[in-house]
Amino acid sequence: MKALSLQAYNQFELIDLPTPEIGPEDVLIQVKAVGICGSDVHGMDGSTGRRLPPLTMGHEASGIITRIGDAVRGWKAGDRVTMDSTVYCGRCHYCSRGQINLCDDRMVLGVGTPEFKRHGAFAEYVAVPARILYRLPDALPIEYAAMTEPVSIGYHAWARSGMQPGESAIVVGTGMIGLLLIQVLKAKGCGKIIAVDIDEGKLALAQKLGADHVFNAKDETLVASVHGLTEDRGVDYAFEVVGATAPIATAIDTTRKGGTVVLIGNVSPEVTLHLQKAVTKELHILGSCASNGEYPECLDLMTQGHIDMEAFISSQPPLADGAEWFQRLHNREPGLLKVILKP
Repeated sequence: MKALSLQAYNQFELIDLPTPEIGPEDVLIQVKAVGICGSDVHGMDGSTGRRLPPLTMGHEASGIITRIGDAVRGWKAGDRVTMDSTVYCGRCHYCSRGQINLCDDRMVLGVGTPEFKRHGAFAEYVAVPARILYRLPDALPIEYAAMTEPVSIGYHAWARSGMQPGESAIVVGTGMIGLLLIQVLKAKGCGKIIAVDIDEGKLALAQKLGADHVFNAKDETLVASVHGLTEDRGVDYAFEVVGATAPIATAIDTTRKGGTVVLIGNVSPEVTLHLQKAVTKELHILGSCASNGEYPECLDLMTQGHIDMEAFISSQPPLADGAEWFQRLHNREPGLLKVILKP
């Protein structure tokens, strides 16, 4: 089979690899669509340390089952599926508690670290355990289904927050996950949605997709303006989708006393946090990691049209052109959002 392999940092090659073997609990999937994630782009240049070459990346995928293992039940060749990016064991303490995203033996599809390597879906075929599969609704195009994983990141953050309909929220960072989160919040009845970014184009899209108010992060009146929109208290919930000191500070400064800050972004391994503000405002500070089996809910939102998929998909080139599109994303080409490769 053909695979787009990261042979060295910033160096891709389209190579021939053996079609993956499957174990008794696995399925072989013919990949029909696979998205380039921002984490893949950062992995390409080595900045995350979580894509150690040589590696076949790719964790936002959908396709068709072509073969099933002897112990697999409930699936057959020809089924249209998407898959969780988290390959969980199903047996550890956390899996037994229903916290599969915290699995002790967790691996991530298309990720290679000093602890594990799991080749992903930038290939014609990928083998995965049947337990991480989700069936696609008939009405959902298979290309859209490749975006279920990023939708699930936003959905899980909303689920972690405990937000009730009518409450207010700020989303700090309107990249792909932030924009998808805005639509999840809208669908779940968020009363007021405020979006913050440094990119005016992304802020315009955030407003189109459901944000009630948008602010440039460089605006010195940002915090005062948010307080002015929330009866001088601040928002009930802040979702930080960057993972750096400045946007986290914005999230804390714009959240009301007793409110909740959900940390999703993790670009920086360490940040500086204003401890006294967090303590004296008695904030709830939550981490949100990947997703926890919420794919069915996400597929339902997508099928019902609550997520505007066409607003995100910039191009659907063949897998063979993947290296070029990785570079264009790395160069932050204006207007370029989600690229879906077609093996």
